[in-house]
Formats: sequence, C-alpha cells, structure tokens
Amino acid sequence: MAGYSHVFEYPYHAMEQVPFEMKGHWGEQFFHNDNPIVLELGCGRGEYTVGLARLFPDKNFIGVDIKGARMWSGATEALNEGLKNVAFLRTNIELIDRFFSTDEVSEIWLTFSDPQMKKATKRLTSTYFMERYRRFLVDGGLIHLKTDSNFLFTYTLYMVEGNNLPMQFCTEDLYHSTLAEHPDTQEARILSIQTYYEQQWMARGLNIRYMRFELPRTAPLTEPDVEIELDEYRSYGRSKRSELTTSK
Repeated sequence: MAGYSHVFEYPYHAMEQVPFEMKGHWGEQFFHNDNPIVLELGCGRGEYTVGLARLFPDKNFIGVDIKGARMWSGATEALNEGLKNVAFLRTNIELIDRFFSTDEVSEIWLTFSDPQMKKATKRLTSTYFMERYRRFLVDGGLIHLKTDSNFLFTYTLYMVEGNNLPMQFCTEDLYHSTLAEHPDTQEARILSIQTYYEQQWMARGLNIRYMRFELPRTAPLTEPDVEIELDEYRSYGRSKRSELTTSK
C-alpha cells in the first residue's frame, strides 16, 4: 500500500517521531472539498468505509485500522473504482486524536469492534475513547455502533444512558427494526452494507445490534459501574476462554 496515494501509514513508532502535517487540513489538502468527514475506526477490510462512500458521495470517509493486510482489500477496491471520497489511515486508534483537529470530523462508525470484555479502557465506546473523540468531533457529532456483541452493546447503552448522551436510534435487531420496515429512507441505506463476518454471524442466528447517539462537549463523562453478562464467544469461530460469566 506504500504506493497508494489515498493510504497514510503511521504506526505508533512513526508518530512518536513525525507529526502529521495534514491534521486539520484533510478537506482542503486531500479531499479538496469541505464535505463532512466520517471515520470508521477498526475498519478491518474496509468494506464499510467503501460501502458508505458509494452510498454517500457528498461525504468523505476515512477507514482507520492498524492491520495493513486487511486494509489492503478496501484500499484496493476504492482505488479500482476511482472513489475520490475515500482514504485509509493505518495507525493505532489510541493515537487517533493526533490526526484530526477540533471540529474536523462529523461522525464516527464503530463496526464490529472487539468488545474487549476484560478491560473497559480498550473498548472503543468507553469514556476513555469518547474523551479522545471529543477533541476532533463536532459538538454533538454522531457515534454509530454496529455490533454482534451483546456485551459491547449493553455496556455502551449503560455508558450513553449514564452520561445522558442523546440517543437517536437503538435496536437489538437491526434487520428487523423500523429501518428495515422503511427501506426507502436515506438512513435505511446502511442495511445494504454487510461485511463478510457480519453475514457469517447472521447465518449463525446472531442478531446485529445498532445504535446511533450524539456526543456533545458537556460535562466530564462517567464510566458505568455495572456487571454485564459476557458473550458466549470471543469472536467469529472462537470459543470463550474464560470461566467468568460477567464483567464491568
């Protein structure tokens, strides 16, 4: 991917030495427009980043992940299709606020993130990460969570409710929700994007959960202090290793 002009690779050791000069200037220097910028954090193969870019040409999309071998698929697909509203950033998500300035991003997508059931600060919906997102997300910007994990969904719900974050939409079964009942609406267009692993989970009978909430820059966020039932599996094709049944 080193030869791809729409891919930026800054692993942790690189960011310690070199500042990202395009911070605050993605629109003018790369996309060459002032359209809203949307991030997909933990984009994997980039299926959602590319899919959203096709559906919403009036927005710019950046897929972020540390695993280049996976990212190559989406980056190559975007290149072959000539999509001008797509970029990929290979870096550690813990460093995400080093790449974007205040109000530079309008939305964040978290698609099938690792639920990180052992440590809350590693969850991409934790208050640890929400405080980071606030540094570059517009005031009241949107966070989308799409997951097969009941643990991550429940944890995020407690986090949203406990901090009085405005919830726009929430369902435990996306493909049987009101979005599916009204497929002609603009927001229902997301139903047409299904990643490879999402299709596998659905084939196993797992519901796909989805929520969309706002992240205002108000009071400091409080981490939920509740015990949540663990998922029965770690990820696709892997059984649960721990004997624990709940976690905070």
